[in-house]
Amino acid sequence: MRSFRNTPLLAATVFALAACADSSTGVPVSTVKPGFNVAAAGFDDLGYNRDAGIFVGPADGTDKVLDGMVWGDPTYANDHLVMKWNKAWPDGEGAWLTNEWNGKVPGGSGETWHYKFVRTDAPCGAYGTPLPDGGYCIWDQYEVILSHGTVANQHFWDAHANPAGFGVNR
Repeated sequence: MRSFRNTPLLAATVFALAACADSSTGVPVSTVKPGFNVAAAGFDDLGYNRDAGIFVGPADGTDKVLDGMVWGDPTYANDHLVMKWNKAWPDGEGAWLTNEWNGKVPGGSGETWHYKFVRTDAPCGAYGTPLPDGGYCIWDQYEVILSHGTVANQHFWDAHANPAGFGVNR
């Protein structure tokens, strides 16, 4: 099994998640269907709608800077990203988040990834610590319960916890 626990894509996900807590609002994003009023729908200029718990747009900007890069790396900036999280994210009981990366877009990385993250009841362990259920630890008190995707047209599983659903007490 190929491990993607320390790849730039997961690092970009980490920083994108940190941006979820930012409370800025304002200018519409240009990645939504023409005619759709994103400002009225609650989206900011980076693609976040914090009231609805969703991000839709290119990964560029998840680091809070629209510069053609994600934390200084252009590899994933053009990838299309959809993130969804519940009201408990990031620090409440039952908090969860899901990411769907699509790099099969013009100028994209060519990779696709689906991640599911949940908050654990107790500290999880060191970053990347494998867990008996098939997931692994990240950010001290969070678990990656699902991580799979494609690279160079090959499919890889990085994590598949049992169960891999939200709402399970961990």
